[in-house]
Amino acid sequence: MEGSGKLYYGIKEVADMFGINASKLRYYEKEFPTLQPKKNRSGDRVYTQEDIDHLTEILDLIDRQKYTLPGAREFLKAKLERRQENARYIAKLKKIKSFMVELREALDKSQETTKETEE
Repeated sequence: MEGSGKLYYGIKEVADMFGINASKLRYYEKEFPTLQPKKNRSGDRVYTQEDIDHLTEILDLIDRQKYTLPGAREFLKAKLERRQENARYIAKLKKIKSFMVELREALDKSQETTKETEE
């Protein structure tokens, strides 16, 4: 869901976006630990675009895909774990790539010095 470019949205604005009431948003905060909007100095919840995107995903799982709350929670947890595992793989692959680049540069340099000594 695309917003109006604002950085933060109040709970009423977010509730209106989704056509639900604010109490349902507060309930989902309790049910989904990954949904934790920040609070401003006066203690009001402020949602970022990331929070809104996450809420969109939660509501899609529950309303459209007909997940139960525990099922949706488990789905999101598994998705987060897969994302973290993929991040670990990417980090390892970047390390390997860096090593390979260094090795290629060392071989190129070695080859250059070999050519120079042969001449």
